[in-house]
Amino acid sequence: MRDTILILSDRPDAQVRQLQSSFRSLGFEVLALALADIGFDTRYPSGIAIPGMAGALPAAVIVRSISSGTFEAITRRLGILHAFAHLGVPVWNSAKAIERCVDKSTTTFFLAQAGLPTPETFAVESLANAREVAERELAHGPLVLKPLFGSQGKGIRLVRRLDDLPSPDDIDDVYYLQRFVAHSGPPFCDYRVFTCAGEVLGMITRRAEGWITNIAKGAKAEPVVGPLRSKLESLALAASNAIGTDFAGIDIVPAVDGRLLVLEVNSMPAWTGLQSVVPVKIADCIANALAARIMPALNERPAA
Repeated sequence: MRDTILILSDRPDAQVRQLQSSFRSLGFEVLALALADIGFDTRYPSGIAIPGMAGALPAAVIVRSISSGTFEAITRRLGILHAFAHLGVPVWNSAKAIERCVDKSTTTFFLAQAGLPTPETFAVESLANAREVAERELAHGPLVLKPLFGSQGKGIRLVRRLDDLPSPDDIDDVYYLQRFVAHSGPPFCDYRVFTCAGEVLGMITRRAEGWITNIAKGAKAEPVVGPLRSKLESLALAASNAIGTDFAGIDIVPAVDGRLLVLEVNSMPAWTGLQSVVPVKIADCIANALAARIMPALNERPAA
């Protein structure tokens, strides 16, 4: 069982199926489970109980998705990922990287600390503190309110005046506010760059009639051509390095003055839109990169 790749996902989506096929073609056994189904269990030497593995550990873990849950549930699930790493099992992406990505305020903190261009961002608790920020900042242009934990463009709203701030109950009393990046449109566009193991696997332009340009919201994927590619590649690799991801989807937006700003780093990215316009098979690239990372250690094992 030591040559098993464990894929963690709360749903068997197309990306999970592609990863299963890619790893099997490399000779690995593959097990796909929800992270919620893995438990701590001190009966085992590892201290972890993985259904179907009889106390054994996988060769590596890939985190495709983590379902929503209570603070206690999410803390326990991330604890499982930390435990795998403590036991020497490679985890892509690590709990540390996931924690930095799922909390957008932490992402922007590390991007800014690395000197990367990113919109001015403010994350506070309570409506009173949010109103204080908005009163100060709206004079310089609108703000974008995003869920601190969220993806696929859900829950995003434009704040042009104080009355646009929602009630605390609507957003769990956490206000993540980011400077709205004005860019020409419609159609509007931004870029998604997919990185893996220090390389760029592909990139797309996402075009939409509205300013929210997520593929899940109906945006269209197009290839990126011309000299812009090298600028996007450099920014994306620097952003991935700043957060510490093994693979990631980096969202970059162009401003009207020509600047490129890093918006988000996604540690559990889908790649359906990207795969529709790039020739390489994303799942194969991820599988090959992780296999190259773990094979030396597997080859050094004593013979059974």
